[in-house]
Amino acid sequence: MCRILVSSTFRKEFLAIDTDSQRRIRQALEMLGDDPFTSRSQVDIKPLKDTDPKKYRLSIGTFRIVYTEIENEVRVIEVFSRNRGYRL
Repeated sequence: MCRILVSSTFRKEFLAIDTDSQRRIRQALEMLGDDPFTSRSQVDIKPLKDTDPKKYRLSIGTFRIVYTEIENEVRVIEVFSRNRGYRL
């Protein structure tokens, strides 16, 4: 089981999202703590190419969450609408 830490950027972006989406994101993050690398029902995970340290994308509806896993900690970097795209 991994510990989940969120950045201040994530927290700010998360609070701007509607409450139904916030609930779905919370549920997905809880599942992410069990296994941050394997996609499964309601948790669509893909590694992002050419990132150091290795980053992953978690897809929840129209939202994307970018995170990394370091020393048994999942560090959530940001959440954004898929319309915005990725800024690595």
